[in-house]
Amino acid sequence: MLGGLGNLAGMLKNAKEMQSKMAAIQDEMASKRFTAESGAGVVRATVDGHGALVDIKLDPASTDDLELLEDLIKAAVGAAVKKSREQMKEEFAKLTGGLDVPGLSEMLGGG
Repeated sequence: MLGGLGNLAGMLKNAKEMQSKMAAIQDEMASKRFTAESGAGVVRATVDGHGALVDIKLDPASTDDLELLEDLIKAAVGAAVKKSREQMKEEFAKLTGGLDVPGLSEMLGGG
């Protein structure tokens, strides 16, 4: 019976260690930058590791068609956010050994 409690204590210790490592990955990801372009470089969007937009650059010659420019901005931001989410998933997969952790997709902003 006591052997079961020892296993539980070990599992709790491992869970706390994993939680700490996940927090460290999230902190590290916050400082990373992911950039994507659309329209052959007309729009360049940069997001941080959490997917928050931190910079956007527009080619000054691109202001003739605002509707197209809006679409290019959405495409560039979406692609940059996708890059940041993929990197976050890769980092967590390294930590979990590829194990599918329930709720991880939601935590990363995925669906």
